[in-house]
Amino acid sequence: MAKINPRTVASLLKEYAQRASMRGDNPYRIKAYLRAADSLTALSQPLDRIIAAGALTKIPGIGDAIADIVTKLYQTGTHPSLEKLREDVPAGVMELFAIPGLRPDKILKLHQALGVNSLAELEAAAREDRIRPVKGLGAALQTKLLQNLAIVRSGETQLHLHKAAALLGHAVISVKQEHPEFSRVEIAGDFRRGCELVSDFALVAQARKSTGIEDTTLRLVVTDRKHFGASLLEATGSADHLEQLKTFAADKGFTLDADGLHRGRKLIASATEEEIYQALDLQFIEPELREGRDEIERAAKHKLPALIRDEDLHGILHSHTTASDGTETLEAMAEATRKRGFDYYGVADHSQSAHYAGGLSLQEIAEQHREADRLNKAYNGKFRILKGIEADILADGSLDYPNDILEQFDFVVASVHSRFKLPKKEQTERIIEAIGNPRTTIIGHMTGRQLLRRPGYDLDVDKVLKACAKHGVAVEINAHPWRLDLDWRWHQKALDQGCIFSINPDAHSIRELDHMHWGVEMARKGGVPAKRVLNAMRLTALLAHLARRRQTS
Repeated sequence: MAKINPRTVASLLKEYAQRASMRGDNPYRIKAYLRAADSLTALSQPLDRIIAAGALTKIPGIGDAIADIVTKLYQTGTHPSLEKLREDVPAGVMELFAIPGLRPDKILKLHQALGVNSLAELEAAAREDRIRPVKGLGAALQTKLLQNLAIVRSGETQLHLHKAAALLGHAVISVKQEHPEFSRVEIAGDFRRGCELVSDFALVAQARKSTGIEDTTLRLVVTDRKHFGASLLEATGSADHLEQLKTFAADKGFTLDADGLHRGRKLIASATEEEIYQALDLQFIEPELREGRDEIERAAKHKLPALIRDEDLHGILHSHTTASDGTETLEAMAEATRKRGFDYYGVADHSQSAHYAGGLSLQEIAEQHREADRLNKAYNGKFRILKGIEADILADGSLDYPNDILEQFDFVVASVHSRFKLPKKEQTERIIEAIGNPRTTIIGHMTGRQLLRRPGYDLDVDKVLKACAKHGVAVEINAHPWRLDLDWRWHQKALDQGCIFSINPDAHSIRELDHMHWGVEMARKGGVPAKRVLNAMRLTALLAHLARRRQTS
């Protein structure tokens, strides 16, 4: 059998993992297969060359055992163990793995109990109310399936930002090692634009002359120094931005293509993106803004904002410790934050009704506050732990502690963690009621979405933003890569309303503190400047802001 392309190998390895999971294989082994499949979607070299060099194990997530499987899949298009697993269920059943949150055991039961062999058959079964009566499935699953079927077709090949970052980072290293003649390698595509989900794995490399590399799952553009800027612009996109930019150029008598900006036969600009925008008398448009919205019109008027940067943030708010559902102590999280160069750490463990997350009792709050006081005394003004809480917004819009308890905190993140399926009007009113509580500082992960897992709850976001602006409550940009909520597409509306933001990691471990970068990316994509971000304030300014809010409560 002819050798197959790397994307097909990745798809087969993913199928191998999914079929093994339905049989109840070791979940850690399943995760290893899936991680290896992700790595194969962003190869920087031809797969046959990697295999021939015995270098498969240098790819993230691929050890000796998986390397053997990948080699067999590439050489033959199958594997004996995969063929054996295929005897259990038809190929169409694999479509069900695309549904967010649907576990392998439920997929198997849907197939065995109802004969569901495809997404179409699953949707029919749900709409015909055939799932609800089945023991082990039930009404709740049927409702969830109907909701999540809308997500299924959003992109099987998309990866969350943090996963794409790891793969593309490895790809850059691999390209440089494979091609020492490349003097420069840059990431392009939708990752460079800060898109919350990444499917276009693209690099632009600079060489003495343009060439082409085949049989890689990565889009690698090789160009020379003279045309590097034009190639990077083209490879970054978006398609809408490029189309509008080319139209704008044409209206000024230019031609813009992948080789650069021309007037007639004369090349005007191509070496850098900055030169191209400048030649068109446009303010430089940061990659995150290039989505074909109004960025070219604003750039023509030189009215694009100076976007926030990682270094503009001076502290972290909304983070969890072992007091609720985190994995590290308050001291460990604070010290890790300090070592990352921040001036303050705001702990915000879950509140008492969040039993599933070990929400804090009144006694535990007092204990945590005593610990924060002890640590702050030791820091002697060089760093500060702020006492916060992530208070559940209850069904009626009230917060999860009485006011006299809430007043003991420096700040309060108010979040929805239950009753996601309330009607739009009730959900909206519930959150607006919480925003109106003078003790609320930040509204957490406003829509509750989880990317590729579940949509946000039904909510009038515009009304909620107006309420935040009215009451001076910060809108969270939750930096956890599964959330990235509030969606960047709402940021300009929030800015226009007069809202401020807070970029929060929602960290449950030290490693997750670094999610802050993804929140900054979302803020940049939404056009947010540093002056509109709560934790871009220095500690003294933030404490004054929090004190003013307490005085008005």
